[in-house]
Amino acid sequence: RGLTDISLLEHFIHLRYVDLSKNKLQDLSPLSSLTELLWLKVDGNLLTSASMQELPYLQVLSFDRNRIKDLEGITHPLLANLSLKENKIQTLLGLSQDQLFSLHVLELRGNKLKTTAGLGVSKLKKLYLAQNGICSLEGLEGFKQLETLHLRDNKLEALDGFSDSMKCLQYLNLRSNGIRSFQEVEKLQVLPTLQALVLMDNPCAEEPDYRLEVLARLPRLQRLDKELIEEDEREEAEKICQARRGKEK
Repeated sequence: RGLTDISLLEHFIHLRYVDLSKNKLQDLSPLSSLTELLWLKVDGNLLTSASMQELPYLQVLSFDRNRIKDLEGITHPLLANLSLKENKIQTLLGLSQDQLFSLHVLELRGNKLKTTAGLGVSKLKKLYLAQNGICSLEGLEGFKQLETLHLRDNKLEALDGFSDSMKCLQYLNLRSNGIRSFQEVEKLQVLPTLQALVLMDNPCAEEPDYRLEVLARLPRLQRLDKELIEEDEREEAEKICQARRGKEK
């Protein structure tokens, strides 16, 4: 609607669901009096900051397609789902576990991140970082509850940074990165509960017997590139492993 001023909303203190998407807003300060808010969506505006007055009951917050450059000033204690897709965020610094102890889902695809370092909310269950410029994985060892990690369309060539402390990670999407060797894939052995891996559109996926080579290194996988592992594939991969162990002896 082209709104630039939402000061009228200051008086609607009992509002719980507010959608202000596709306007021209640069200031959300009038929302500070809406202390009953549970759900707020302000996608497609002209916001340069996600900083707001703390809202005690806010659970879902979406800032997609704005001009936000950092994660400072987000302090809502019951916030469970935060989305900042397609902004201009360059660093993960700014979010604090002390202030966001309920945050379980963080969506940051389509920003300008280069590394995973600095993310201070370790109780996340789902983390979406696709379509950034990430070339290094750092600081992931604290994410003991993370179940889903999405890193599609980044610039990863090495898979250092994963840890055996990531005991809940089941789904990992690495599609369209720069992973060339199966030695890098082997580093994912540290993930004890990894079940589904997406590796298509990496250079290693063009290698002969690609699926068998991955499965030989990650025998616990249930799904590769969205296709279930067949029993005959599993048996063939085990034969490859046995043959290699025999050679090593």
